[in-house]
Amino acid sequence: MTDRLSALPATLDAFRQGQLPLTELARTWREAAQGHQPALPQRYQDVLERVLSQLESSALFTEESCSFSQGDMVDALSDWLTRARAL
Repeated sequence: MTDRLSALPATLDAFRQGQLPLTELARTWREAAQGHQPALPQRYQDVLERVLSQLESSALFTEESCSFSQGDMVDALSDWLTRARAL
C-alpha cells in the first residue's frame, strides 16, 4: 500500500500561508490521488478534479467577483482528504 495522501495536509498549510503556489498545490494533489494505492474510486478522482479546477479558476478572479472563494475550495480539499483517507 502506498499512502501518497499523507503528505497532502502540509501542502494545504503551505498554500494557506502563501508558501506554495496554486499550480504546485494542484499538481501535487493530482499526482498523489493518481498514485495512491489502493486506487481511489473514480468518484473520488472526479470530485478532486472538480474542486481543483474550481480552485484554479478562482485564481483568475478577485475574491469578490468569483462565485466561490479559495478558502472554501481549500476547505473542500481538506474534507475530500479526510474522506479519501477513511476508505
